[in-house]
Amino acid sequence: MAYSSSRGKAGGKSKKFELTEEQKQEIREAFDLFDTDGSGTIDAKELKVAMRALGFEPKKEEIKKAFRLFDDDETGKISFRNLKRVAKELGENMTDEELQEMIDEADRDGDGEINEDEFLRIMKKTSLY
Repeated sequence: MAYSSSRGKAGGKSKKFELTEEQKQEIREAFDLFDTDGSGTIDAKELKVAMRALGFEPKKEEIKKAFRLFDDDETGKISFRNLKRVAKELGENMTDEELQEMIDEADRDGDGEINEDEFLRIMKKTSLY
């Protein structure tokens, strides 16, 4: 398994390194520890436990700050355009259909956009808050 680091030289080249067998084994053991039902996958509930065990417990204010990063036009809502921009900035190759599904999943009031309350709710639902 190769790991790419974007902290390469000025020429845009990235450093790559291989994990040692010991590192791979440690990762497998950590995965197995959090895969409590032995399914071979980590579901949302198991991810929440894993993230908290690793010290990742975002506060409500941090979630609101993340919302504001999406809402760059300061409308108080995350639009399809906002979501598409963030996905592109993060290098996520998502189709318009996938992005729309994300909006639809979080949009409780049916206005086609995600307000702050809907954002907080979906973050809770996905167990990241």
